[in-house]
Amino acid sequence: MNDWDDLRFFLAIARKGSIRGAAVLLGVNHSTVSRRIDAFEKKLGTRLFERLPSGYFITPAGEEMSRSAARIEAEFDTIGRRVTGRDAQLEGLLRVTVHDSLAQKLLMPDLVAFGREYPGIELELIISHSMADLARREADVAIRISNDPPDSLVGRRIVRYATSIYASHEYLAQHENLKNHTDLTWIGWNDRVPDPQWVRDSPYPDVPARNLIYHPLTQLEAVKAGMGLAMLPCFMADTEPTLRRVPPATATPNRDIWILTHEDLRHTARVRLFTDFIAKAMLARKDLLEGRSPINSPASVR
Repeated sequence: MNDWDDLRFFLAIARKGSIRGAAVLLGVNHSTVSRRIDAFEKKLGTRLFERLPSGYFITPAGEEMSRSAARIEAEFDTIGRRVTGRDAQLEGLLRVTVHDSLAQKLLMPDLVAFGREYPGIELELIISHSMADLARREADVAIRISNDPPDSLVGRRIVRYATSIYASHEYLAQHENLKNHTDLTWIGWNDRVPDPQWVRDSPYPDVPARNLIYHPLTQLEAVKAGMGLAMLPCFMADTEPTLRRVPPATATPNRDIWILTHEDLRHTARVRLFTDFIAKAMLARKDLLEGRSPINSPASVR
């Protein structure tokens, strides 16, 4: 056995428990995965998985191989990171994972500017809310919203963004600038009760939360359309001309934004250049992120 690809296909099935899941993970056709694992078992002369209608279940022989294969995989990843970490060229692929709200409502002009200034570096943007596994090279850089980033990563905290309460001009006009709370509603998050803790702690504790929307950008569109009040990041909502902060219009510090990478990649030229560039761009928008630059004054809302 001298083909790392055999182990790569084996580990994908072991982790996903199915041919189809492994195919998605590896980015290949599911028939390719099935053919490769059948050939691998034949080469070894042992069965690594039991094929059941509910999925692929690893055998004792497979469990033993899984432990060894995971160690080999870790060594391959370490070698790859260390070799890449010595790269001093300002060219090549740079994989960046970033929260969609940051990409769409804050950083896209800066990502474009970076590409124009350094045309030899090709950006691959991975839009995700989860923390990509930088140890396995799922990404080189992570721009993440988190108050507790993984200890295995290195980087810097850039800023703590703020939130405030918003409503559309139309919603305010329809509800007499919120004078009567009887028919007001909050746009809910993932809470299953009309009075979650964040509502009780708000200046409008008597207003129920309805219409659960788990996604910040979708919440933004909902409040613009007049669905109700929303608690949103200031960097998303303060630039929207159809929205207004509502009393008390306070910007409340919420969560941190980090730029992170793996220890082995921190001195790679293109990683260092990108992280410095984006950090500088975010700090230039610090007032917006911290809620000090709304385009509309809430003074007329009483």
